[in-house]
Amino acid sequence: MAGRPIYDPASFKNVEENGKVVGFSFAWKAQYYRSFTLSILRDIILKVDGEDIKREDIRLTVNGDTFSLEECRTVIDPEYRWEFGEYATVTVLKEGGLSKGKHSIEAIQKIAPSYMPFVIEAPCNIEVEF
Repeated sequence: MAGRPIYDPASFKNVEENGKVVGFSFAWKAQYYRSFTLSILRDIILKVDGEDIKREDIRLTVNGDTFSLEECRTVIDPEYRWEFGEYATVTVLKEGGLSKGKHSIEAIQKIAPSYMPFVIEAPCNIEVEF
């Protein structure tokens, strides 16, 4: 059986604000067997082309609203559940975004469901071309 797609390959793009490229974004599925509120998301760890991305430079957009990873810890509203099988948008604040060409993205989602005695880590790597 083939694994389900983790990333939407067509979603990788640079993000512009006021005519200036301020980062890049991509669509990513939750790596858990059910939906969850953003409050159990403990971290998203990203490395792009071998470079660690700072936690404070990562944003998550669910149902049209964007949160920093620290803000996610306080989001318990069921309107902002990361639904199983649905993409959320991850945005990385990085001046100039990503250059044209191939890029390696190493990512780890960390969640901490209240009924589990440990944090669940799900590594998800991809090679993309801009």
